[in-house]
Amino acid sequence: MQDRKGTDYLLGPTHEEMFTLMVKGEYSSYKDLPLSIYQIQTKYRDEARPRSGIIRGREFVMKDSYSFDLDDAGLEVSYQKHRDAYISTFNRLGLKFNIVSAVSGAMGGSKSEEFLAPCITGEDTYVLCPSCGYAANVEAMITNVSKQEFSAAPEMEILDTPDTPTIDSLVEVMNKKYSANITAADTLKNVLLIADGQPISVLVPGDREVDLKRLEANLPGVQELRLFEDADFAKRPELVKGYVGPQDAKKFGLKLYADPRVQVGSNWVTGANQKNKHMRYVTHGRDFTVDGFIEAAEVREGDSCPKCTTAVVIDRAIEIGHIFQLGRKYAEALELTVLDKEGKARVVTMGSYGIGVSRAVAAIAEQSHDEIGLVWPDEIAPAKVHIVATGKEDAPFEVADQIAQELEAKGISVMLDDRRDASPGVKFKDAELIGNPYIVIVGKGLQEGKVEFRIRRTGEKSELPVGEVVSHLSKLLG
Repeated sequence: MQDRKGTDYLLGPTHEEMFTLMVKGEYSSYKDLPLSIYQIQTKYRDEARPRSGIIRGREFVMKDSYSFDLDDAGLEVSYQKHRDAYISTFNRLGLKFNIVSAVSGAMGGSKSEEFLAPCITGEDTYVLCPSCGYAANVEAMITNVSKQEFSAAPEMEILDTPDTPTIDSLVEVMNKKYSANITAADTLKNVLLIADGQPISVLVPGDREVDLKRLEANLPGVQELRLFEDADFAKRPELVKGYVGPQDAKKFGLKLYADPRVQVGSNWVTGANQKNKHMRYVTHGRDFTVDGFIEAAEVREGDSCPKCTTAVVIDRAIEIGHIFQLGRKYAEALELTVLDKEGKARVVTMGSYGIGVSRAVAAIAEQSHDEIGLVWPDEIAPAKVHIVATGKEDAPFEVADQIAQELEAKGISVMLDDRRDASPGVKFKDAELIGNPYIVIVGKGLQEGKVEFRIRRTGEKSELPVGEVVSHLSKLLG
């Protein structure tokens, strides 16, 4: 991109390239490795519709780190260290989270895992096996298909199926007119798309939809993907909208992909590539072949776990961390090498690791609240102690201020509500709403030398002698 003076700028969605070049300029020997470096930075994105508070905003904070190793064994060690550090970090933050298999996407590389905080308002969907603990982002979910031996089907038969552009209408006609006794799962849906300017077809059983996000994540090398539009059909009249079948894909110059459920030997009811016509007994391997199998169909609750075949459950979550084994993609492209023990140049292997700092705050807020407000964990609360001074006399305010100073002298952060014009009820509600872990109320009890002490998370209330408040909190937060 260029600025108003015509000066060239590089817009970096991530900074693997810049860190690779930095290491290339600073290090040259195997003795310099392993190396891990990080940054914490405000980032920006051209979000079309910011939503979900700070989860999908145009400005956000991220921690990125990168590891550099001589070989794959070293990368595995660096990856595991970052993984362990992330687990420790999220545990300290009081977050409930699952580690799930993920796809690397445009980042490249091999192994990839996401840290997801379960939350009904989350933007990510993931699958979880209640039996063996398998967990994966829906994009990385592997379809578990039992291999079948199919008997030979009759030759393809063309059928008159007027006004059946949808799967439901097709099933109805097939069962009423041809006594086929089929369901949507016996039909084959041909979803046409444009991938980097080229038409492709993706085959899925008729009772499933194509998950575009999942498809895009699993299509290697594709940068831009969209569904066929009316203008595309107009340019390709041989592709009859609502009646496309795979048997003529090669003749039409279509690259053909299939969901794993479309097994070799299976036969289907599908489009005949003629308006108001369908064909049955169209057999994979006999009447059409595919260029590859691809995970593209929507994942449903109850689908079979790829590890133990138990029915999986689906949940929503907020992504709070993502770790990748990048391998040598960036090092090879930017010629990042070091000399090994024998003095030979070796391409460095890399890992990339990110924590969404601002979205972690959002995840904590979503998981840590009750009907009256937020309940911050001790580690990240705006203040550890919320002191409320009440009454019309000066004494409660003076004692509250003294307690606050003593706590802060011991390194314990304090939020002091010393408003004179707010009622006690308003102050109590505000303290509960803000959600600091511990609340100290200095008021009527001061006449007996006591203050009220509340634990925000449990709602437990007790009285403490004024002189014991600081020592009590020091022990709790020590």
